[in-house]
Amino acid sequence: MIRIFTAILFLLNIGAHTVSAQQDAGVWVQVEARPSLREAQERAKAYASVLPDVNGFRLNSGWYAIVIGPYLRSDAEQVLRVYRAEGQIPADSYIAFSNSLDQQFWPIGANILNRSLVTPPVESTPQPEPAVSGLTPVPADETRAQALQSERLLTAQERRDLQTALQAAGFYNSTIDGAFGQGTRRSMGDWQRFNGFESTGVLTTSQRKALMDDYNAPLISVGMERYSDSQAGIDVNLPLGVIGFDRYEAPFAHFKSTDDLDAQALLISQEGDKATLRALYEVMQSLEIVPLDGPRELRGNRFTLEGRGNGIVSYTQAALDDGQIKGFTLVWPEGDEDRRARVLAAIKASFATNSAVLDAGAGADAEQKIDLISGLQIRKPRLSRSGFFTDTSGTILTVSEATDSCTRITLNDDQEVQVAWADADLGIAVLRPRRSLAPINIAEFSDSKPRIQSEVAVSGFSYQGALGAPTLTYGQITDVRGLNGEDGVKRLALAAQPGDAGGPVFDDAGQVVGMLLPTPSDGRTLPASVSLAATAERLNTVLEKAGVTAQPGQPGTEISPNELSRRANGMTVLVHCWD
Repeated sequence: MIRIFTAILFLLNIGAHTVSAQQDAGVWVQVEARPSLREAQERAKAYASVLPDVNGFRLNSGWYAIVIGPYLRSDAEQVLRVYRAEGQIPADSYIAFSNSLDQQFWPIGANILNRSLVTPPVESTPQPEPAVSGLTPVPADETRAQALQSERLLTAQERRDLQTALQAAGFYNSTIDGAFGQGTRRSMGDWQRFNGFESTGVLTTSQRKALMDDYNAPLISVGMERYSDSQAGIDVNLPLGVIGFDRYEAPFAHFKSTDDLDAQALLISQEGDKATLRALYEVMQSLEIVPLDGPRELRGNRFTLEGRGNGIVSYTQAALDDGQIKGFTLVWPEGDEDRRARVLAAIKASFATNSAVLDAGAGADAEQKIDLISGLQIRKPRLSRSGFFTDTSGTILTVSEATDSCTRITLNDDQEVQVAWADADLGIAVLRPRRSLAPINIAEFSDSKPRIQSEVAVSGFSYQGALGAPTLTYGQITDVRGLNGEDGVKRLALAAQPGDAGGPVFDDAGQVVGMLLPTPSDGRTLPASVSLAATAERLNTVLEKAGVTAQPGQPGTEISPNELSRRANGMTVLVHCWD
């Protein structure tokens, strides 16, 4: 045990006396919860004999929790990983927060949270607990024969539940079949021995209850209760101890977080068909609550979405049945995976629907914003810049700042692309689509030298897509070299916006003579009417290195503004960089 304690101190470089002094330390590792004070004191004493920082608190539900801490959030997660890996705490231990804890009962006389103490008598009145396991409580003093007799009264599902609980506790690794064979008996005996009972291989009624209570502690800790929504036509078990109903905004019933856990949930209810289901599938993936990283599938009349990132794990499922789409979304913080998995499994198993469906006008009077969908924030890219097609397979030229440190790069929100080549000196990137595209127009590069004072126009998404289409900004070439006289860059008298960077520069014949570069980031500030552009020659060189043959322009005459706008719209794209 000294070795384990030393390892933890080495990993975290903290001690209990240091952590408890931290002003923002209010995170614990909950290892058990017991219905009576006597049981909880015995278990807390047992843990304290081998582990540091053991405390005990009464919960709002009336149960008594044994916790380790307090720690900072990151330290608590590390303690949870190490102790679980070493088998010092149950596999279903999880992160808990101070606001879920009430009076302290262990160590006797301690009062870390200043919330009064649990007072004698030692044996408190048993508190009612949620009937999660479905096992009927009877006196615990059973002989082996009596335990076998009471065991025969269990339903097939109750027998499978016991095997599942033994498996979750780390004592059973065979098939969940409800058959109590030699392997199940051995695991029952191991569980009894680990918890200080005589190892008979047959659990008494009270032992079965204790096993199931431990298994269901994650659900109890978040207040899993049956919730019926008559407007949405959905009945489901929800963690109402950490979330609460907020509002309707069709097609969603919103549930917001009510404590430090920051969990969220949605109930989905709307009329529709397969097209509606597909549209919902696409819309959900554009929301901040559905991170980009994770599996997703649309098959037949149902879909599932899982997203991980930005500190959350999100799961959504929805199904179409008889003209109605019903489903749910659960959003949970990262680092609490075991409890999230239990809560999600309980929601899935309990989800039921009826013929009612949420009114399509529900929440119509809520605040409307362009970046909200039914009250949910749309995911926004970290940065958006312009680009343009250079060949018939959809290869794009853009600026490197649109591709640097991005976890995902897309065109117009949905088409994924990847960097094929980059010129770090000039800040140019060549992008290839993950699947071939069919551009309406591609750039035709002018092979003539630009003339100073000649008219040019830049096509770009000046406001990073807010206007929905590229716009043309007109100006002139004022120098055929850069600010320091360098080749490959020319200076324009043109008032561009940040979103225009990466857009093609056209001459009056509609041929590309360059690409707009971003404002220098070396501390220099250009006047609002001054912009820089890479030359067509330099762009051709970059494309050649990427294995792309640029389309040469043909000698031509000046074209009309309408024709130039048509060409520009067909080749200019919006490049999004996502975190």
